[in-house]
Amino acid sequence: MTTLITERLTLTPVAVSDYDDLRAMWADPDVIRHLFPEPLSDEDVWFRLLRDLGHWEALGHGNWTLRLKDTGEHVGGVGVLDYHRVLEPAFDAPELGWGLRSAFQGKGLAFEAVSAALAWCDDTLNAPRTVCMIDPTNTPSLALAARAGYREYARTDYKGAPVILLERAAV
Repeated sequence: MTTLITERLTLTPVAVSDYDDLRAMWADPDVIRHLFPEPLSDEDVWFRLLRDLGHWEALGHGNWTLRLKDTGEHVGGVGVLDYHRVLEPAFDAPELGWGLRSAFQGKGLAFEAVSAALAWCDDTLNAPRTVCMIDPTNTPSLALAARAGYREYARTDYKGAPVILLERAAV
């Protein structure tokens, strides 16, 4: 499992010790508004954490926990994922996902984390492209995706909600 370091962040593979921070993040209505209809229960957060641990074990990549380098404060997460999502068109490349706690949004930290994850993905996975899925009303994430080099290639529904599918060629 790989740890990444950026100018302001340390990205470590998700660990059991992240549970309380994840509970707080996934309970925040500002964080989940474009992802889930309601905050996640403690049980759902635990299951997601176990899924993320297994992702690293099975595939050698997954979600990283983002923490400020200088204080260790929990910022959020970014990941290179393969969730076998049921959608049309199906994902045929590694999926990038991210989410930040409300207090850290709008400070460039998401771009810093996404850039580090993409560099790792380009160097390590040798995938010709990555994909992501974003709610069409999530303008900050759409702007971040565009800044990171993603371009729209389809619009579809995922679990009954509209989403935009985006792709980025490896560099």
